[in-house]
Parts: sequence; C-alpha cells; structure tokens
Amino acid sequence: MATGWAGDNAVNEQIDATVKDGIKRAQSRMPQGPSLTHCATCGAEIPEARRTAVPGVRLCIACQEADDRDAQSFSGYNRRGSKDSQLR
Repeated sequence: MATGWAGDNAVNEQIDATVKDGIKRAQSRMPQGPSLTHCATCGAEIPEARRTAVPGVRLCIACQEADDRDAQSFSGYNRRGSKDSQLR
C-alpha cells in the first residue's frame, strides 16, 4: 500500500535504480581494448607483467592508485535529495 506520491513498489524501484547506477559506474571504469605501453597520465612505462595481468590497462601503478583514491571519495547521486523521488 502506498501513501503520498509513492507508488506501490517505489522503494524497491529506488533500490534497483541505485544498484544499476553503481554497476554501470563500475563497468565504465573497467579497462577496455588493448593495453598501453606507457601510462596515459604520466607517460611512465607500464611493465609487461602488468599489461599481461590486466588486459586493457592504461595507467601505471602509481597513477592507478591515485585514481582509485579519487574514485572512493565519489559518493554518487543522492536519490533521497531529489524532489521526484521523495517517499512518504
């Protein structure tokens, strides 16, 4: 039973949408295509062992660690703050 503006399945739809957004964000960060021989950020050579272990690698280890730290601070979209998705 829904109250206010929320539909019968609104909470589950909100959870599903949040999970799908998280999956899309993770997939977009996965390496694709051929590995680079040199880092796209700093230009340092990427060792053959790393290129073999991580297909599609584009960053050296130092730049990848910095990129991962930056990504952890990203909180994503706040669905609760959106007027259209406020549930009662």
